[in-house]
Amino acid sequence: MNIETYDWGSRRTGRDYEYYLPNSINLPWKWEQASINKLLEEASMKLGELNSFARLVPNIDLFILLHVTTEAVVSSRIEGTQTNLDEALLDEEHVAPGRRDDWQEVQNYTKALNTAIEELQNLPISTRLICDTHRILMDGVRGERKQPGEFRNTQNWIGGASLRDAIFIPPDHPHVNDLMSDLEKFIHNDQLNVPDLIKIGMVHYQFETIHPFLDGNGRIGRLLITLYMVSNGILDKPLLYLSKFFEKHKGTYYDNLMRVREKNDMAHWIKFFLVGIRDTAIDASNTLSSILLLKNELEVQIKDNWGRRTDSAFTLLEYLFRQPVVEIKKVQKVCDLSAKAAGDLVKSFEDAGILKERTGQSRNRSYSFYPYLKKFRE
Repeated sequence: MNIETYDWGSRRTGRDYEYYLPNSINLPWKWEQASINKLLEEASMKLGELNSFARLVPNIDLFILLHVTTEAVVSSRIEGTQTNLDEALLDEEHVAPGRRDDWQEVQNYTKALNTAIEELQNLPISTRLICDTHRILMDGVRGERKQPGEFRNTQNWIGGASLRDAIFIPPDHPHVNDLMSDLEKFIHNDQLNVPDLIKIGMVHYQFETIHPFLDGNGRIGRLLITLYMVSNGILDKPLLYLSKFFEKHKGTYYDNLMRVREKNDMAHWIKFFLVGIRDTAIDASNTLSSILLLKNELEVQIKDNWGRRTDSAFTLLEYLFRQPVVEIKKVQKVCDLSAKAAGDLVKSFEDAGILKERTGQSRNRSYSFYPYLKKFRE
């Protein structure tokens, strides 16, 4: 089946609105545009380089935590959540009461992603895994009354205040189960000979078009990209997330999804998606490289300048790569120091530009590992 000529769906009439019904995608696909093959080659090469680089990084799991948290912050921000990276790393007690709802949504996304990756050892990507992940995502937050972990049984819409002025209306809910079954079959159909990066781009489009849940579809759809790559061995570790690329090109992202529905132009969407994979893989490799350089520079700095506090300084530095926002009480516990010694150690890190006080308060102060967090904001 040719992606350039296929009829991707049609408008259908509901009660007093028109919805879009996508057609099956569990089909053998081919395409004519050479530019798709060129971008596929570039994206695959950059993913391979990222994988190879990651294998050379000692303690790579230290860095994955912040990749996951950054993805949770950015993916949630696309949906309107306002928590920043520093705030997402705080314990709940240190988050301002008025910002705890947003903070909890980011925590849920982090938990949902980590749990889903762990579950891949026991479950394939499936309706069950997707619904379980959605249930974690919606637990105790603003979407908790919108059927967490269950496909919708009412109509939803995207944009606008109601169905009457919606930008896009997904398929009527009686179609959702069959469409998701077709999507699951496509994910696992190894007889189609469709390259994985093309397949996951089509999966993301189809999932967002089906919009099977009442809330949380965007976050689950973006999370699926990483799950697919880990599940199919494209990535050894979950180090690539497209949310930052989608946020940077937010208007183009939504326009290209709509372009498939309105103009049957899947080729344009796939090219955009492959550019995202390529550029994000390059950024991830650059981030890893700069983190390793930072780690080496700080270790040399500590060895040369911290004197009798060198052991405690190394202990604190290693902890900061796992938990980049700390309070003096935590430093006291981690480094087994008195309150005064912990305060002095934090002050020395602050003077060296390693830590930066983030509250501006005289009490209950917290400090961020500024040069490390900066790598994920760039």
